[in-house]
Amino acid sequence: MLNIVFYFQVHQPYRLTHFNVLDIGQSKPIFDDKLNGDVMRKVAQKCYLPTNKLLLDLIKEHEGRFKIAFSITGTAIEQFKLYSPETLDSFKALADTGYVEFIGETYYHSLAFLYDSNEFLDQVMMHRDLMKKEFSYDTETFRNTELIYQDRLSDLVFEIPGFKTILTEGVDRVLQWRSPLYAYKNYSKRINLLLKYYQMADDIAFRFSNRDWPEYPLTVEKFVSWIDKLTLNEYKGKNQFLNLFMDYETFGEHQWASTGIFDFMRHFPAAVLQHQHLGFAHPKETTELSNYQQESVSFPEAVSWADEERDLSAWLENDMQHNAIETLYALLDQIKVKGDPDLLRTARMLSTSDHFYYMCAKYFQDGDVHKYFSPYDSPDQAYIYYINALAELEERLLR
Repeated sequence: MLNIVFYFQVHQPYRLTHFNVLDIGQSKPIFDDKLNGDVMRKVAQKCYLPTNKLLLDLIKEHEGRFKIAFSITGTAIEQFKLYSPETLDSFKALADTGYVEFIGETYYHSLAFLYDSNEFLDQVMMHRDLMKKEFSYDTETFRNTELIYQDRLSDLVFEIPGFKTILTEGVDRVLQWRSPLYAYKNYSKRINLLLKYYQMADDIAFRFSNRDWPEYPLTVEKFVSWIDKLTLNEYKGKNQFLNLFMDYETFGEHQWASTGIFDFMRHFPAAVLQHQHLGFAHPKETTELSNYQQESVSFPEAVSWADEERDLSAWLENDMQHNAIETLYALLDQIKVKGDPDLLRTARMLSTSDHFYYMCAKYFQDGDVHKYFSPYDSPDQAYIYYINALAELEERLLR
């Protein structure tokens, strides 16, 4: 049996206002409420609302045989409440079906794991509490920001009772001869690992509308035939897991409605479920479905799902990024000593990984992706506004 595991990342950062050096000490707002509201409302109309309705219809139509999982950041849920409460209601309607898994992560979609273990654990617990409050859901699966993972992360997550599975990228240099179609154990064999099958996930998320792609157009029939061929490699009766992890904004935002992405999704579950040896599963179900001795895989170096390198270079490649994040975490320590909750919240909003992603100065295809997501004219501008915002935060700390 091959189980398709759909996992969607839902995230919106708080984007900064254009914070110039002369604004420091003037009590100017650090975050651009108008821009954040405009972006949320646009994405809600193009992606969240129509896709949630479609998935709700599919879950009901297939009576629970079609299953999906979301990780929704705390910053996204806060902005649903501010700018698009109907979006939050539509996610709650999905939760009420009982066929949606909600996945744990850091509340602020941060890189805290790399810089401050206590802050990381605090943000994970904040997010777990949020999932319980908003969706009455107890998270059992964890995924770190942008699928960043290494062995040390599994040790931290294992400290939190209840987490049994971690999602990450199926990086070739780590897997080597292994297939991402099987569930694995972490290096210490204490927690389950599911690895993104990036080749086929990216067919939907990145190549779906690419007319230069030799496989364009991607039809449901073609994609299901590819999935069916994957099962030919398994002859020992082991259950397989095709982990299709992607940004939720794939639907309607990155791949516009005019590309046919909604029609693709509308017909995909029925085409899959016509095959008795194909189905859908939640990440949390994979431990019980793994009908074999799971091999352990070690990730001594950090991996992610970003850029061709699938490492940390999307956020931590150049001097601007390193300076910005090291300054933030030094300031965060000082703020915690002072104990001001408003300053702590602002610092945590500034810990969101997107701020460092905007400072990436890569070229070619990866550089174009960074530019697509950035609200700024250049990585230098993103850095200047961010450093000025930190200077403003430090000035408020010293008052």
